[in-house]
Amino acid sequence: MKSEWIVKYENSEIKVVNTWFNGESLFVNNELQDERFGFFGSDLTGHVISENGERKPIKVNLGGAFIISCRVFIDDKKMTVEKIK
Repeated sequence: MKSEWIVKYENSEIKVVNTWFNGESLFVNNELQDERFGFFGSDLTGHVISENGERKPIKVNLGGAFIISCRVFIDDKKMTVEKIK
């Protein structure tokens, strides 16, 4: 099973992918920034460059046993996440 979430931040697209057999991945503008292999939860980290050139940290929390939930924080602010798969 595969789940995907998208977050739009200024001119960037952040995508989080979770699969049963290939783990979890964090992409920023289609570039892989982190990946992990966890069974019941995982934390991913990365960064995004803001419109004014500042590097902003990204934190992703994935968790759950049968239904996986995804939370994304950029610069310590919780973002609205859209599940696409």
